[in-house]
Amino acid sequence: MTQTPEPQLHYIDYDSFLSRVRELSARIAADSWKPDFVIGVGRGGLVPAVYISHGLELPMLSIDHSAKVPGFADELLGKVAGMSGEGKRLLFVDDINDSGGTILYIRELLSGAGCNADNLRFAVVLNNTRSRATVDLWGEEIDRDEDKRWFVFPWESVGTRDAIVEEARSVPERLG
Repeated sequence: MTQTPEPQLHYIDYDSFLSRVRELSARIAADSWKPDFVIGVGRGGLVPAVYISHGLELPMLSIDHSAKVPGFADELLGKVAGMSGEGKRLLFVDDINDSGGTILYIRELLSGAGCNADNLRFAVVLNNTRSRATVDLWGEEIDRDEDKRWFVFPWESVGTRDAIVEEARSVPERLG
């Protein structure tokens, strides 16, 4: 039996996070496509979404994809899809586009609920160029084939090291 490799934890300090979010916000502001709402994807996208919402003076909504609790994700995404059909432009924000699973899931659900794709964008603080999903805007890019670090954002760093390592080991394909 093969032991899952020890993850190379990379703690992102607050100043680095803030720099990436400011750069991402500047890219959003410079884009000709202007969102009506920022939507934080829980859990990891909530903090950057709050910063971007304040920085761009836009209202923020949130969904909780991570908990998988009925009423807090898929049902809300159905309502959001309706908003896009009414012409509202929606900017989804997450911390990282790593495998692309979250973004693909959200896009598929929105599409099935009648979302107008022209009124939808995705932005992330950290984008894996090898992800199965593409995003429209990002703060920094990595190539997962070469960069196997497990990124620990400031809000995650308050967890125990054991919990962080356990989460990292739950997706061994990202650790190389």
